[in-house]
Amino acid sequence: MEKVFVAQRVATKLFATENAVDAALAEASELMADMLKARKDLGLAATFGDNAAARVVDAISALSAARTAMVAAHNELNESKLRIGVRTKLAGFEDKPGLTHGQERVTMRVAS
Repeated sequence: MEKVFVAQRVATKLFATENAVDAALAEASELMADMLKARKDLGLAATFGDNAAARVVDAISALSAARTAMVAAHNELNESKLRIGVRTKLAGFEDKPGLTHGQERVTMRVAS
């Protein structure tokens, strides 16, 4: 199998994983905001649900560390791609500003 197709397969999984971590981080952050708003809306003391809030903060911290690790992995994989002689810019499928639903960017193009 050609190196570029193997590299594209790995890149696609990498981008999907990065997006999943970002989505989880966003969801956890929204959960925290909703928990704080719910406590306020119900007129509960600041101490109510504090242990649960601390756990969500721990989860957000862990997700942040996971995101940092994925960025580092991305950089390492980019260097590995170059070491095996793949000079093509690899891209994933995702919605980009300016594209209408259903349109996709080209997945591979030659870097200049």
